[in-house]
Amino acid sequence: MKTVILARVSTREQEEGFSTDAQMQRLREHAQLKNLCIIKEFSLTESASKDKRENFERILDFVTSQNEPIAILVDTVDRITRNFKDAVKLDDLRKAGKVEIHFYRENLVVTKDSNSAEILRWDMAIMFAKSYVLQLSDNVKRSQEQKLRNGEWPGPAPIGYKNVKNEAGKSDIIADERYVDLIKKSFELYATGNYSLSTLRAQLNSLGLTSNINLSQGFMDKILKDSFYYGEMNWKGKKYPHKYLKIITKELFDSVQLIKTNWHKKPFKYASKPFIFRGLIQCSQCGCTITAEKSKDKYIYYHCTNYHKTHTKEDLFWIREEKLIEQVSNNLKQLLMPEDVLQDLTEALKRSHEDESSFYKRNITLLEQELARIKSRLEQMYEDKLDGRITNDIYDKKAKEYLNKRDQIMGQINNHTRADSNYYIEAKKVLDISQRAFKVFESSEPEEKRQFLNYLLQNCTLNGRNLDVSLRKPFDELLVYTKEGNWLGDMDSNHD
Repeated sequence: MKTVILARVSTREQEEGFSTDAQMQRLREHAQLKNLCIIKEFSLTESASKDKRENFERILDFVTSQNEPIAILVDTVDRITRNFKDAVKLDDLRKAGKVEIHFYRENLVVTKDSNSAEILRWDMAIMFAKSYVLQLSDNVKRSQEQKLRNGEWPGPAPIGYKNVKNEAGKSDIIADERYVDLIKKSFELYATGNYSLSTLRAQLNSLGLTSNINLSQGFMDKILKDSFYYGEMNWKGKKYPHKYLKIITKELFDSVQLIKTNWHKKPFKYASKPFIFRGLIQCSQCGCTITAEKSKDKYIYYHCTNYHKTHTKEDLFWIREEKLIEQVSNNLKQLLMPEDVLQDLTEALKRSHEDESSFYKRNITLLEQELARIKSRLEQMYEDKLDGRITNDIYDKKAKEYLNKRDQIMGQINNHTRADSNYYIEAKKVLDISQRAFKVFESSEPEEKRQFLNYLLQNCTLNGRNLDVSLRKPFDELLVYTKEGNWLGDMDSNHD
């Protein structure tokens, strides 16, 4: 069969430390062993997780231009893609019989005739390769959260403050003197209750506090709602105390909020009810929320709120909670895999994890080498400074650059370490939950059931009395395979 070989590294540094030659050599030997006829070889330096991959598209164009099916031979699943968009393109070509894909390390070949177990192995490998990339992204978020816990703002300074570098060369935030008096006076005047936003702007202008500042109504409203000025950061719905200069007191801020929100009105407080499916289901016909009510006979019934008046009174269905539980339970039962399939899939994921660990070790090696070079340069510069070969100013400037670079590299090492440790844990967690989902759900109390379903379900719809159960990834894919695949038959056909 005519074959193209694909060898890929993510970065130029990876290529220099661990060239694609080793991948090419393995794949050529494998092609010869399997009597595959190599017609073209592709050697790429390109991230497999970014949205637009020009080299990848070039390979697909070459494959689709051939008049006969082509085999694509790669070292591992993550060498060809770490994102679902590219995986869909490959899968479409596979289903059409245009390609078959050989994964050398996984000892896996997927074709248009592949069974459900083989396709699941491919899908799971892509999913957890993507998971590794997402872990790196999550670690950036964790770094932000750590800054917040330390009282540091992780983004651009709010109005009234400015981003600077401190004496140690690290990012810091200080008060912007152009705005401090303006902000303080804005709160003090508005707290009297004698000003609207428009009259407040006029008063600040008359006091000469608005020079070269465009005081729009939105600008003023944003200032008066920002808790940063009394010492509390609001980051994605959570609040943290900060270490920077406080322009106003919390008491003054609270006084302004009372006036802005008409404090004399009683706020509505939602009374939480132990309804298992509360907020989890929408009407398939009109998109409104499915709400719950307890009837006089003490049973709980669900129905469309009919907010858009789409249904007539006769069309509006009411369904008991027990019927919904029964439909969900039937789906959760089907997540259970035969033991031999579970064992085979676990082994496949272990092999995939070994490849991710190799990827982690390669990156860590490169980063540690760079860290050692920086340490050596800092030591040499210090010797040059002591011997008078460089001035103190030059030493301070270069040392600051190297120390910043060192901190960045150490941050990358920490991110990769967390991603590597979480990779197999996440894969194992998915399988464990899928195997125990039905028993956990059946044995839980109503509120526990609701929390468990909130973790598993998404975008569920009710059509009359039929519940369309939609699980979150990757449980939705597991459910598809368990519904469509004859597991024991598929696995037996795979065993030689």
